[in-house]
Amino acid sequence: MTNSLEPSGHFSSDSGPTASSWWWRLEDSAGGEVSVAEVPAQRFPSQSDAESWVGEVWRELLDGGADAVTLFEGDRKVYGPMSLHPTS
Repeated sequence: MTNSLEPSGHFSSDSGPTASSWWWRLEDSAGGEVSVAEVPAQRFPSQSDAESWVGEVWRELLDGGADAVTLFEGDRKVYGPMSLHPTS
């Protein structure tokens, strides 16, 4: 699910962008943005909420075609890309 205010790989809500919202950019193995239709778009009030969410849905994101995620606070990249593939 995407929002018209954000590119397709950005996870955001319909509330629109704000400087204090946290969101994940979904990426393929080449670093390009992807979207996963099965997982609703989200923005989060805190880094902790964003990280908890991705910990809950990482498998659905991976199964939907995302290989990695990058965390943003507003327009600022916080970290990533972080692989969604399990390590052995």
